[in-house]
Amino acid sequence: MKIFLYVSILVFLTNCSNVAKKNRTESKVIKHYPSDIIPFMDQWNILLGDGTNTKELNNYEKQGFFYVESKKETNWVVYKTPNAGITSRTSKNTRTELGQKKHWIPEVGGKLTGTLKAMHVSTSGDARVAASYSVVIGQIHSHEGHENEPLKIFYKKFPGHTKGSVFWNYEINTKGDNSKRWDYSTAVWGYDMSVVGPTPNSYPEEPKDGIELGEEFSYEINVYKGIMHLTFTCKNHKTVKYQKNLIQSEFSEELPQQIKTLYAAIGRDGLERENAYAGEIQYFKQGAYNQANGKNPEENIVWYTGSESYNGDISKQYNNGCYSEIWFKEASVGPGTPPE
Repeated sequence: MKIFLYVSILVFLTNCSNVAKKNRTESKVIKHYPSDIIPFMDQWNILLGDGTNTKELNNYEKQGFFYVESKKETNWVVYKTPNAGITSRTSKNTRTELGQKKHWIPEVGGKLTGTLKAMHVSTSGDARVAASYSVVIGQIHSHEGHENEPLKIFYKKFPGHTKGSVFWNYEINTKGDNSKRWDYSTAVWGYDMSVVGPTPNSYPEEPKDGIELGEEFSYEINVYKGIMHLTFTCKNHKTVKYQKNLIQSEFSEELPQQIKTLYAAIGRDGLERENAYAGEIQYFKQGAYNQANGKNPEENIVWYTGSESYNGDISKQYNNGCYSEIWFKEASVGPGTPPE
């Protein structure tokens, strides 16, 4: 009787163990799409770094560009794009980036949030160029007029540095001819965009309060009654908040010193129309908008980074560090709300 009982218990425990192993195996092979992780994908289109443009994102992925990675029981939506590929008609920079389907004007507003970490930025570029080694992780983009960008949020890290910078740019909505447009940059953690290297291959000192690759942080863009409210949070850094009026310009009469210094070489010295982006149709963008292009820096020392592109060969770019990769674990989009 004792032998029978012992054998029965042993068989029972073995079966339990086999079931547990089977469940663990099955859990490892569950297929996740980006829309399973961040379920707002029905409100967006996406343009990938190879030129693929898709309007239906539920149960959609494309390996190497837009897919899911799981780390330490957390699922992340990956946005990855090379230095050179196929991009939009209005940009020289590649992107794997969402574009909001719903449009709005600043007076009506909208809200976009994201919790993310930068996993890689291009390791090739010209250190004198402000856009080198950077990627845009969130935007407000105009859909009419000059189609300028009242907001771009960047992550940038110089080669050899452990910590990078998070900053945001406001592009003026210029009067008349748009050829004199420029971005005013504001630091969140680390440097703003205007801090560059003295030579193509030498870098400024590493920012003491910067953000490392793989370090999680969040942003909130809340446009309410024409005012843009920005909030940036990170576990190991103080929360930072900003306000910017999108319907009344602060750049309609005088050029800031930052612009006089940074843009002097390319002659961007325009002023903004007095009512900025008032009444102009806008929409959000989110993902990885790579700023490291292969254009000649001597032609535009602010935006042409001279980054390696291997003649557009995406696999060679990925194998040699010439790409941007951003992971989001949470995000939301909706109407603007009264600021707290």
